[in-house]
Amino acid sequence: MFTQSSSARDNIESLYALKRKLMLVQHSIEPLEEAVGKLIGERAPQVCAGLREYYRDIYDHLERVVRHVEAIRDMLNTAIQVNLSLVALDDSTITKKFAAYGALFAMPTLIAGVYGMNFKDMPELQFAYGYPVAVVTMLLLDVLLWWRFKKARWI
Repeated sequence: MFTQSSSARDNIESLYALKRKLMLVQHSIEPLEEAVGKLIGERAPQVCAGLREYYRDIYDHLERVVRHVEAIRDMLNTAIQVNLSLVALDDSTITKKFAAYGALFAMPTLIAGVYGMNFKDMPELQFAYGYPVAVVTMLLLDVLLWWRFKKARWI
């Protein structure tokens, strides 16, 4: 489950297959436990009167198996939850990467959008180096964003 070579779908399918088999075992044991419990009780048939210790031993073994099945079922439920959490974590990592790349494209688009407006009285239009300064600013902001996202392990 924790290796990259196995897919989440395969993990979930195998865990649910185990859970189905475990439920089959549980459904087989519960009626046996009830029946043997009646044989060790006060109202047991006379034929079984001398075998109460033997049936008590069987009942104890069945109780132990039932507890073991319940423990395995809890462990399987935990494994399924962990697997679903790992899938959600992978999805959030992908979402972070998309957001980071979107921000890298949004910053130059914002600056280019401002310079793409056709206003007559924009003060920076009189500046001879306005275009190179805008391009360098876009590049510097993208490098800064790239560095921050790389440091945060989003990229």
